[in-house]
Amino acid sequence: MAYDADVIVIGAGLAGLAATAELVDAGRRVILVDQEPEHAIGGQAHWSFGGLFFVDSPEQRRMRIKDSHALALQDWMGTAAFDRPEDHWPRKWAEAYVDFAAGEKRSWLHGQGVRFFPVVGWAERGGYDAQGHGNSVPRFHITWGTGPGLLAPFVRRVRAGAARGLVQLRFRHRVTGLTRSAGSVDTVSGEVLEPSAVERGEASSRVVTGGFEFRAQAVIVTSGGIGGNHDLVRANWPERLGTPPRKMISGVPAHVDGRMLGIAEEAGAHLINRDRMWHYTEGIQNWNPIWDRHGIRILPGPSSLWLDARGDRLPVPLFPGFDTLGTLEHIMRTGHDYTWFVLNQRIIGKEFTLSGSEQNPDLTGKSVRGVIDRARSEVPGPVKAFMDHGVDFVVEKDLGALVRGMNALTDKPLIDEDTLRRTIAARDREIANPFTKDLQVTAIRGARKFLGDRLIRAAAPHRILDPKAGPLVAVRLNILTRKTLGGLETDLSSRVLTEGGEPLPGVYAAGEAAGFGGGGVHGYRSLEGTFLGGCLFSGRTAGRAAARAVK
Repeated sequence: MAYDADVIVIGAGLAGLAATAELVDAGRRVILVDQEPEHAIGGQAHWSFGGLFFVDSPEQRRMRIKDSHALALQDWMGTAAFDRPEDHWPRKWAEAYVDFAAGEKRSWLHGQGVRFFPVVGWAERGGYDAQGHGNSVPRFHITWGTGPGLLAPFVRRVRAGAARGLVQLRFRHRVTGLTRSAGSVDTVSGEVLEPSAVERGEASSRVVTGGFEFRAQAVIVTSGGIGGNHDLVRANWPERLGTPPRKMISGVPAHVDGRMLGIAEEAGAHLINRDRMWHYTEGIQNWNPIWDRHGIRILPGPSSLWLDARGDRLPVPLFPGFDTLGTLEHIMRTGHDYTWFVLNQRIIGKEFTLSGSEQNPDLTGKSVRGVIDRARSEVPGPVKAFMDHGVDFVVEKDLGALVRGMNALTDKPLIDEDTLRRTIAARDREIANPFTKDLQVTAIRGARKFLGDRLIRAAAPHRILDPKAGPLVAVRLNILTRKTLGGLETDLSSRVLTEGGEPLPGVYAAGEAAGFGGGGVHGYRSLEGTFLGGCLFSGRTAGRAAARAVK
């Protein structure tokens, strides 16, 4: 029986590139298909901040962070909260991934030329007990070069495979079906889309110019999740997170539509944990958008006062950067789908980082001078651009004008100036002493005990209403779609399983399409820095397993 290749990989994002690179190393012939143009190779990872989860890394040790495999596994399991029969494989993937993050992950990437920013970040701090959600220590390692820097060695390896005749790159090929012959899924069919010269991330044409059919001994699905498809997000929205938001903005381009998950399911794959998802609560509308409803996430330090739509502070421990989904659940039970940060220029200059490669030109461009200039600036350039042009930002010298600006951005004027003034003044009084009953102030002081936060992420405690720290800033925060935590169920060899638990012959899956491993390696929540790493680990695993399986 004639085959066009040994393996077909569906999706040219990070997971697909990692799988293809491993297949090339094993001397296997690969067809890599993707519906987007070739210049969009790398998918969502290109737009990422490049954050990676490492355990007991040299960067951590240099910053006197004491981490261990046992502590990381405790944090992962407390965060994932696995509680379903179908969590059997996700739990095993979680154990394997923590082993990888505490073992060869960093040296494997370092050997391919990937380098890391020396200051380790502390995302998802939790705020509950030792066995609950969150990172006990800083583990968020930023890739030097952000997402493009992480992609580079895998793009290079795949293109080298193409030069050797081992890889066929088939862009503008949209898969519509997986079919079997002789018992195995060995045929991938679909539509050829017309050429498109749009910029990366922009919506490309869906005009069909023809069809295709490729055959191979194995198929690896690495097509991503559902974050660009708001209808599908709402359809899968879990009751535990309240009412789905009426308004959402998109952290991913529109082509992240979940189509391939349904196609794989029709072919016999078992899709699990579809109600588990990861959306951010600190989204702002991009003033210079690339795709429809383009949103950017604020990576906040701990000092901004977080208020609901009516101006009430969010409850403990829902401080900036502590518990993403806990905050989302609270917001969606308020009857509104937006919140506010209230702060001042001193805080925004020190504590706001914007997620994404394009929002961090210094790190993406590997500019040491740019990083130094950012640290010295009153407000970093990308953040200042949002202050000047962002529709979600209000910047005023006095609180009355700030409140009027906030109310002008909403359907109803829900913020009362006198109430907000009392709230801020009460918080500001707690700053006068090194001890306090305000747990957010305690959290700020705790953050500044970590050198990394003191240097670049946490402003020294001060009064928000201090005129010397002004002007005042309010930021309307939107729900930002991002990651699919559930996916195609896979065993530890990345083989896709059927509903009965048996491998679907010939089919593997990796990356977000597989819930980053097993159909949901994160369980209900993520520790951050684990999405790109999950693509790498599951993609590598799938590529190696498929290489061993084909003849």
